[in-house]
Amino acid sequence: MQPTIVHVCRHGQVQNPEHILYGRAPGYGLSDLGRQMAERLGEYFAETPLDRLYVSPLQRAKETLAPIAARHPDLDITEEPRVIEAANHFEGRTFGRYNQKLLNPANWWHFRNPMRPSWGEPYRLIAARMRAALGDMAASVPQGGQALVVAHQLPIYIARLDAEGRSFVHNPANRQCRLASVTSFHYLDGRVVKVEYAEPCADLYPVNQKMFRPGM
Repeated sequence: MQPTIVHVCRHGQVQNPEHILYGRAPGYGLSDLGRQMAERLGEYFAETPLDRLYVSPLQRAKETLAPIAARHPDLDITEEPRVIEAANHFEGRTFGRYNQKLLNPANWWHFRNPMRPSWGEPYRLIAARMRAALGDMAASVPQGGQALVVAHQLPIYIARLDAEGRSFVHNPANRQCRLASVTSFHYLDGRVVKVEYAEPCADLYPVNQKMFRPGM
């Protein structure tokens, strides 16, 4: 029996020179590089027999999906609020070139419990909404079919940790979920049996950009 696949794409690079942690804030479309990444994703999925298209409500996700949707004009796009970016106490703020503002004692209370985490939406709630959303997407296509959704880094990565039975606690700098990457969840009998990861835009990533920066 062929598995049903839900491809979960992270959006491309955002136009955000101030490195603001934009979170769920409206606006924040793709940069020129981000649009190149979106076009690359369109090429990557051009020959994939997709059955359904989904997208986060946020602008950067919709702009990333556009080149994919253009190559599959017979498919409608469904907005899916359950895959939206994680809520975060620091939304709308910037932390300086080296994140030095995070060292301000006024912020320490929000870092008291990294297991939850105390600075934003609990990991277990992110996992639950992503598990439900991706499961519904898998159920919305024929057995062996393929759906695609554009979402955001933390929800995608938490969904992967959840599917693989790993701890949600992690170093943000070590997430395997780069810009315009593809995390594919394979379903059989309603459960995830395999997760695959690909970086169609690997050659487009800025060099020497290893430090985790909010608002990327």
